[in-house]
Amino acid sequence: MDTPPQLDVLAIAAHRDDVEQTCGGTLLHMASLGARTGILDLTQGESGTRGSAAEREDEANAAARILKTQWRGALDIPDGRVENTWENKLKIAGILRAARPRVVILPYWSGRHPDHYTTATLGYEACFVSGLTKVETASKDAAFRPFKIIYASLYADVRPSFAVDITEHIETRHAALMAYKSQYANQSQGGGLFVPEEEIRERTFAMARHYGLLAGVRYAEPFVQKEIGLAGDLLQIPVQSI
Repeated sequence: MDTPPQLDVLAIAAHRDDVEQTCGGTLLHMASLGARTGILDLTQGESGTRGSAAEREDEANAAARILKTQWRGALDIPDGRVENTWENKLKIAGILRAARPRVVILPYWSGRHPDHYTTATLGYEACFVSGLTKVETASKDAAFRPFKIIYASLYADVRPSFAVDITEHIETRHAALMAYKSQYANQSQGGGLFVPEEEIRERTFAMARHYGLLAGVRYAEPFVQKEIGLAGDLLQIPVQSI
């Protein structure tokens, strides 16, 4: 895995294709504003029902190009066994110290898949460990902590803290997801577990449309932050009340 360049936004996910589903439109939006974006996948997909780790690597790289990210890498944490260990925290902290992102995007901290909610806790604690000056990481970079940690909550049954307008990027976001042909193209293997290819567009657009309606735009991706929000000008607060 190549050492990441300095980034503005780093999305950390358990699996290749998680980011495309939950915050791909936001990464595209930030790239359109000139931000340097990146993705860190914690696992390589060797335990998935469909596709091999090598196939998913090729697909992830293709998706990253569509999302206009500056960097994408994958750790060697076992697929299906993402655990909140000191070793794993150091692996992530090393990436954080090298990339030095202002914003880190994590999965929401509860859900169906243990890898996802464990990644939320592991990622948060890695951000903390990354700032401890006496802790050494493989990267040998100086201690660093991101300014902001937000949680992609698209599949969580929670009220988001805010949403990002991805209307201009909805088609490109879909193209990035569909780059994972091993996962989303119709096939007999895992047929009862995966959404049929012809339904993926309808489902993903419908979810983005739902959050867009809540935020007063056409399509949006939702996020949760643990901190209270701050308004500097009451006249500039977006989203109409009535």
